[in-house]
Amino acid sequence: MMELEEGQIINKVANSGLITLDLEDYAPKGENVLYDLKQNLFMDLILREKDFRDFIKTHDWSFYSNKNIAIICSEEVLIPTWAYMLLITKLEPFARKMVIGNIEKLEEILLLEALERLDIEQFRDAKVVVKGCSKGEISIAAYAKITELLMPVAQSIMFGEPCSTVPLYKRSKGVN
Repeated sequence: MMELEEGQIINKVANSGLITLDLEDYAPKGENVLYDLKQNLFMDLILREKDFRDFIKTHDWSFYSNKNIAIICSEEVLIPTWAYMLLITKLEPFARKMVIGNIEKLEEILLLEALERLDIEQFRDAKVVVKGCSKGEISIAAYAKITELLMPVAQSIMFGEPCSTVPLYKRSKGVN
Protein backbone atom coordinates (compact mmCIF):
# COMPACT_ATOMS: atom_id res chain seq x y z
CA MET A 1 0.00 0.00 0.00
CA MET A 2 1.33 3.38 -0.98
CA GLU A 3 1.96 5.97 1.69
CA LEU A 4 0.25 9.32 1.23
CA GLU A 5 2.38 12.42 1.46
CA GLU A 6 1.27 15.00 3.97
CA GLY A 7 -1.19 17.45 2.41
CA GLN A 8 -1.90 15.20 -0.61
CA ILE A 9 -5.46 15.51 -1.85
CA ILE A 10 -7.35 12.28 -2.47
CA ASN A 11 -10.07 12.32 -5.11
CA LYS A 12 -12.67 10.16 -3.39
CA VAL A 13 -15.15 10.68 -6.22
CA ALA A 14 -12.73 9.26 -8.80
CA ASN A 15 -12.05 6.27 -6.55
CA SER A 16 -15.71 5.61 -5.69
CA GLY A 17 -16.58 3.48 -8.71
CA LEU A 18 -19.55 5.69 -9.57
CA ILE A 19 -20.69 5.84 -13.18
CA THR A 20 -22.10 9.19 -14.23
CA LEU A 21 -24.90 9.00 -16.79
CA ASP A 22 -25.67 12.29 -18.54
CA LEU A 23 -29.01 12.06 -20.35
CA GLU A 24 -27.93 14.88 -22.63
CA ASP A 25 -25.40 12.46 -24.17
CA TYR A 26 -28.32 10.39 -25.47
CA ALA A 27 -30.31 13.26 -26.96
CA PRO A 28 -30.48 12.52 -30.68
CA LYS A 29 -28.67 14.87 -32.98
CA GLY A 30 -30.34 16.26 -36.05
CA GLU A 31 -32.37 19.23 -37.08
CA ASN A 32 -35.73 19.74 -35.39
CA VAL A 33 -38.21 21.97 -37.21
CA LEU A 34 -41.69 23.23 -36.50
CA TYR A 35 -44.52 22.97 -39.00
CA ASP A 36 -47.28 25.40 -38.05
CA LEU A 37 -50.65 24.73 -39.67
CA LYS A 38 -51.42 28.42 -39.16
CA GLN A 39 -49.83 29.02 -42.56
CA ASN A 40 -52.62 26.93 -44.11
CA LEU A 41 -55.54 28.74 -42.48
CA PHE A 42 -57.90 30.97 -44.40
CA MET A 43 -57.92 34.40 -42.69
CA ASP A 44 -56.37 32.75 -39.58
CA LEU A 45 -59.80 31.26 -38.87
CA ILE A 46 -60.43 28.03 -40.75
CA LEU A 47 -58.69 25.29 -42.67
CA ARG A 48 -60.44 24.97 -46.01
CA GLU A 49 -60.17 21.46 -47.40
CA LYS A 50 -59.81 22.38 -51.09
CA ASP A 51 -57.11 24.98 -50.40
CA PHE A 52 -55.26 22.65 -48.06
CA ARG A 53 -55.36 19.75 -50.54
CA ASP A 54 -54.05 22.05 -53.30
CA PHE A 55 -51.21 23.16 -51.03
CA ILE A 56 -50.42 19.55 -50.07
CA LYS A 57 -50.18 18.56 -53.77
CA THR A 58 -48.02 21.46 -54.93
CA HIS A 59 -45.72 22.17 -51.97
CA ASP A 60 -42.05 21.14 -52.21
CA TRP A 61 -41.70 18.77 -49.26
CA SER A 62 -38.00 18.10 -49.83
CA PHE A 63 -37.16 20.90 -47.37
CA TYR A 64 -38.07 18.42 -44.61
CA SER A 65 -35.60 15.76 -45.77
CA ASN A 66 -33.93 14.01 -42.84
CA LYS A 67 -35.43 16.42 -40.28
CA ASN A 68 -37.49 15.84 -37.16
CA ILE A 69 -40.78 17.70 -37.39
CA ALA A 70 -43.06 19.01 -34.66
CA ILE A 71 -46.52 19.81 -36.02
CA ILE A 72 -48.70 22.41 -34.30
CA CYS A 73 -51.31 25.03 -35.00
CA SER A 74 -50.41 28.22 -33.15
CA GLU A 75 -53.90 29.66 -33.67
CA GLU A 76 -56.68 28.52 -31.39
CA VAL A 77 -58.84 27.02 -34.10
CA LEU A 78 -60.24 23.57 -34.63
CA ILE A 79 -58.09 21.58 -37.03
CA PRO A 80 -59.80 18.43 -38.32
CA THR A 81 -58.00 15.16 -37.59
CA TRP A 82 -57.81 14.28 -41.29
CA ALA A 83 -55.68 17.39 -41.91
CA TYR A 84 -52.92 16.11 -39.61
CA MET A 85 -53.18 12.71 -41.23
CA LEU A 86 -52.97 14.17 -44.75
CA LEU A 87 -49.96 16.28 -43.77
CA ILE A 88 -48.21 13.19 -42.38
CA THR A 89 -48.71 11.36 -45.69
CA LYS A 90 -46.67 14.05 -47.46
CA LEU A 91 -44.00 14.47 -44.79
CA GLU A 92 -43.39 10.75 -44.14
CA PRO A 93 -41.18 10.06 -47.17
CA PHE A 94 -38.86 12.90 -46.13
CA ALA A 95 -38.93 13.25 -42.33
CA ARG A 96 -36.88 11.27 -39.82
CA LYS A 97 -39.55 11.68 -37.12
CA MET A 98 -42.86 13.52 -36.84
CA VAL A 99 -44.93 14.34 -33.76
CA ILE A 100 -48.06 16.33 -33.17
CA GLY A 101 -46.89 18.85 -30.59
CA ASN A 102 -44.24 21.49 -30.00
CA ILE A 103 -40.45 21.21 -30.32
CA GLU A 104 -40.11 20.33 -26.61
CA LYS A 105 -42.46 17.38 -27.04
CA LEU A 106 -40.53 16.28 -30.13
CA GLU A 107 -37.23 16.44 -28.22
CA GLU A 108 -38.73 14.51 -25.31
CA ILE A 109 -40.03 11.74 -27.58
CA LEU A 110 -36.69 11.49 -29.40
CA LEU A 111 -34.82 11.18 -26.09
CA LEU A 112 -37.25 8.59 -24.71
CA GLU A 113 -36.84 6.52 -27.88
CA ALA A 114 -33.04 6.79 -27.61
CA LEU A 115 -33.18 5.62 -23.98
CA GLU A 116 -35.30 2.62 -25.02
CA ARG A 117 -32.49 1.61 -27.40
CA LEU A 118 -29.79 2.03 -24.73
CA ASP A 119 -27.76 -1.06 -23.86
CA ILE A 120 -28.73 -1.07 -20.21
CA GLU A 121 -26.49 -4.06 -19.46
CA GLN A 122 -23.50 -1.72 -19.34
CA PHE A 123 -24.86 -0.56 -15.98
CA ARG A 124 -25.29 -4.04 -14.48
CA ASP A 125 -24.30 -4.02 -10.78
CA ALA A 126 -23.07 -0.43 -11.11
CA LYS A 127 -23.49 2.56 -8.83
CA VAL A 128 -25.03 5.05 -11.24
CA VAL A 129 -25.32 8.79 -10.80
CA VAL A 130 -27.84 10.30 -13.19
CA LYS A 131 -26.45 13.75 -13.86
CA GLY A 132 -28.77 16.50 -12.72
CA CYS A 133 -27.32 19.55 -14.46
CA SER A 134 -27.41 19.72 -18.22
CA LYS A 135 -26.85 22.45 -20.77
CA GLY A 136 -30.24 21.77 -22.34
CA GLU A 137 -33.64 21.05 -20.89
CA ILE A 138 -34.16 17.38 -20.04
CA SER A 139 -37.76 16.34 -19.39
CA ILE A 140 -38.87 14.73 -16.17
CA ALA A 141 -40.23 11.88 -18.32
CA ALA A 142 -36.66 11.11 -19.45
CA TYR A 143 -35.43 11.00 -15.84
CA ALA A 144 -38.33 8.72 -14.95
CA LYS A 145 -37.60 6.45 -17.95
CA ILE A 146 -33.90 6.05 -17.12
CA THR A 147 -34.80 5.22 -13.51
CA GLU A 148 -37.25 2.57 -14.71
CA LEU A 149 -34.62 1.11 -17.06
CA LEU A 150 -31.80 1.12 -14.50
CA MET A 151 -33.66 -0.40 -11.54
CA PRO A 152 -33.50 -4.03 -12.75
CA VAL A 153 -29.74 -3.87 -13.37
CA ALA A 154 -28.02 -1.19 -11.26
CA GLN A 155 -26.78 -1.75 -7.75
CA SER A 156 -27.74 1.81 -6.85
CA ILE A 157 -29.12 4.92 -8.53
CA MET A 158 -28.39 8.47 -7.43
CA PHE A 159 -29.28 11.87 -8.83
CA GLY A 160 -27.08 14.94 -9.04
CA GLU A 161 -23.33 15.19 -9.39
CA PRO A 162 -20.81 12.62 -8.08
CA CYS A 163 -19.69 15.08 -5.38
CA SER A 164 -23.24 15.74 -4.20
CA THR A 165 -25.85 13.08 -4.87
CA VAL A 166 -29.39 12.33 -3.79
CA PRO A 167 -29.83 8.57 -3.24
CA LEU A 168 -32.84 7.19 -5.09
CA TYR A 169 -32.57 3.42 -5.18
CA LYS A 170 -30.42 0.69 -3.72
CA ARG A 171 -30.88 -2.96 -4.59
CA SER A 172 -31.68 -5.15 -1.61
CA LYS A 173 -28.88 -7.50 -0.57
CA GLY A 174 -29.23 -10.96 -2.05
CA VAL A 175 -31.21 -9.74 -5.08
CA ASN A 176 -29.57 -10.11 -8.50
